[in-house]
Amino acid sequence: LFVPADRGSLLDRNGKTLVDNRPSFDVYMTPAYCKGREKEEVMTKLAVYLQMTPEDVEQMRLSYQKSWVKDRLERFKPFLVEVDIPRDQVDVLEAHHSELTCVDLIPTPHRNYRVGPSLGHVIGYMSEVMPDEIDSSQNDEDDYSYRRGQSIGRGGLERRWERELRGKDGKENIAVDAKGRHLGKEIDELLIPEGERKIDATPGNNLVLSIDARLQEAADTAFPGRAGAVVVMEAKTGFIRALVSRPSFDPNKMSMRISRTELAKLTGDPLKPMLNRVMTENYHPGSTFKVVTSLAALEKGVIGTQTTTFCGGGYTMGNHRWRCDKPTGHGALTVKSALQYSCDVFYYSAGDRAGIDALSDMAHRLGYGQPTGLDLGREISGIIPNSSTINPATGSLRAHAINASIGQGEINVTPLQQAVAYAAIANGGTVWKPQIIQRIESPDGKVLKEFKPEPDVNNGREGKLGVKPEYLAAVRAGLTAVVNEPGGTAYRSRLPDIRFAGKTGTAQVVKLGQKQNLKTDAQQYFSRDHAWFASFAPAEDPEIVVIVLNEHGGWGAEAAAPVASKIIKAWSDIKKQDDTKSMARAEQ
Repeated sequence: LFVPADRGSLLDRNGKTLVDNRPSFDVYMTPAYCKGREKEEVMTKLAVYLQMTPEDVEQMRLSYQKSWVKDRLERFKPFLVEVDIPRDQVDVLEAHHSELTCVDLIPTPHRNYRVGPSLGHVIGYMSEVMPDEIDSSQNDEDDYSYRRGQSIGRGGLERRWERELRGKDGKENIAVDAKGRHLGKEIDELLIPEGERKIDATPGNNLVLSIDARLQEAADTAFPGRAGAVVVMEAKTGFIRALVSRPSFDPNKMSMRISRTELAKLTGDPLKPMLNRVMTENYHPGSTFKVVTSLAALEKGVIGTQTTTFCGGGYTMGNHRWRCDKPTGHGALTVKSALQYSCDVFYYSAGDRAGIDALSDMAHRLGYGQPTGLDLGREISGIIPNSSTINPATGSLRAHAINASIGQGEINVTPLQQAVAYAAIANGGTVWKPQIIQRIESPDGKVLKEFKPEPDVNNGREGKLGVKPEYLAAVRAGLTAVVNEPGGTAYRSRLPDIRFAGKTGTAQVVKLGQKQNLKTDAQQYFSRDHAWFASFAPAEDPEIVVIVLNEHGGWGAEAAAPVASKIIKAWSDIKKQDDTKSMARAEQ
């Protein structure tokens, strides 16, 4: 018999348990020990005792049949019938154990996800190991092979850190008769040497995350949208403090044997709850991309920190005119006031004169257009076009630069890339690799590995933005004005006791609602623009970056900025509470 190992726990940065294990029982059947009529009797009784669905019974019969197709040894390997059965069913099986000669109740620790759907995409879930995974694990030199019925991490940290979390199962050798029935402890002691009777399991290691459970809850509560993402990241280190992708899924439910109906409901949902919007979906950034255009144009010398560009309500190139959101125009603007009022014409002009390649270069230096490197699983690169990737049939390079200057056209970014870019602007020019694990600990609490802040070496400059400090200062001044000065697009979201900076964005979407065969209200939803707000706080000495994407939420100023404001307020309150506790401990 195998003795399942306790899987490692996941804790937040303050030691609060997010995921641990609870005792439970799984039901296994060994085909070689019941055949013919006896097999039918056992299966019929199991179906009744375990209140199995027709789908579960079908799966049990299929697993039994497969055991006789392969080599002779396969039929002696137990397969999983039911996972994590309730206590009353355990009592029933124990009472009828003599009737179920080929059935075993195996005590198995099962995952206990204490955070629900909020961190579903971060943590992932567990499910039964597949046959191909069993086969590929048999040659593992470190003896991490899998058996039928065991669970394996799926998605998120459970999958990425499977080896660290899993531990090693133990073994218990017992004496059995031809039917697989235990002959008793006395026979065990007589036939099996003491040193071979039991090998204890080795628990898995624990992961201490950079997530703050309090801030995670605040971010999840503050976000009102049906779909979207929130990223809260430390501006000076790249460690993630909160991460929300909505809609999400319940890891507890996903880690059970989910029915075909429930799975079809999840996969068929047009809002795609299994999709991690933080890093595996990309969007037009809208006006949040104007910080990139600002820095590219400043570095190119087509604008200065104090020079002005006149907005008369539109920008003309050839026979095409791009309009500003203010038809009468904003008048003469510096880069600070252009960000404050989010003037499109200022950026049409700046992007046109800087050129698409200058915009592309600055975007890549800020971390756009390539995976950020967050160690959480699959990540997409987004799209940052340049003169060599643009199809001439889709328009001139100048036209592409004008569209890209305000985060439209072919530009697509992930919310996580936004966090990396805005952190670099906030901290003075260091592009950090985002991280979500602070350290790995042994089961007894010994630190096995501590993760330090890492610059993002994929930006082409060893993690350095390489922009003059005065250019970054001008952009930060504009972002501060967005929130704290009258006329700023996020002025209504300002806070009385903490100055923060940010940029609103409203990203146009392709009107796909009517093409998706959806109901009228769903068509209207999917035709609305995406709402962005990219921010950092405090404005003068930034500690955190907060990115909010409210998918199909409408205006960034209305559907994203207020969310970030609430999260920043929660962060400030938590920080004050922690500082007070630290002072009290120091005085003791």
